[in-house]
Amino acid sequence: MDCIEVRGIRAYGYTGLLPEERILGQWFEVDLTIWLDLSSAAKSDDIKDTVDYRQAINIVKHVVKNAKFALVERLAEVIAQDILNIEGVAQVRVRLSKVSPPIPDFEGSITIDITRSKPVL
Repeated sequence: MDCIEVRGIRAYGYTGLLPEERILGQWFEVDLTIWLDLSSAAKSDDIKDTVDYRQAINIVKHVVKNAKFALVERLAEVIAQDILNIEGVAQVRVRLSKVSPPIPDFEGSITIDITRSKPVL
């Protein structure tokens, strides 16, 4: 199976366990791996035969900016399900990072990494 990787999608959102996170917000960064068959697009050189990754970027930015969940796990799941709704997508990996989590004396980031597939019919 082929894939498209989109890295470094940054958006300001309002997901977090603390009430302040849902009011003040914070930066998130999302990396996507989208699995699909790229053989038709490789032959035709036509955007209609692939996934327009601009659509995936817009989905991520919209969800991050508008969602107010307590858990980043929920945010990653909603992003994954919305990407799976794009025609042609068979599977998606979402790596969602809370860039500067409000944890005292911690300068790193927190990343949730999930992979979801369309059900086999």
